[in-house]
Amino acid sequence: MNLHPTILEHVEREHGDALAVPPQLNQDALTIVLCNGVMLTVRYAAPDAYSLRWRTGLGTDAAELGIDTAPTHPQLATSPNHLHRADGSVVADPLTRVDASPEANVSALVAALASDPLLGALA
Repeated sequence: MNLHPTILEHVEREHGDALAVPPQLNQDALTIVLCNGVMLTVRYAAPDAYSLRWRTGLGTDAAELGIDTAPTHPQLATSPNHLHRADGSVVADPLTRVDASPEANVSALVAALASDPLLGALA
């Protein structure tokens, strides 16, 4: 099951004004570049199994963050989905839900990243 083409169509339709370039469909991922320089890599193995990673900034201001469902942090309130912050800490995921559609999860993340690439207001 490849969910990426459906997510790509949704992002283009719903968030076209936030995109620097059209999303790119790769073999196992979808790459989305936002106007503010955020580069988001979307990987969905199943509707409830995903990895959403993004980079923002350049040089010493560069940061890498991610939301995923890897079952490595069962102590978190929203396990299995969790947020890897720029400082390396892992916290409850403030945006996605494993019972939401992939389109809804990616859409919520794109909207949040367009205004706050580090998700500082949410985490």
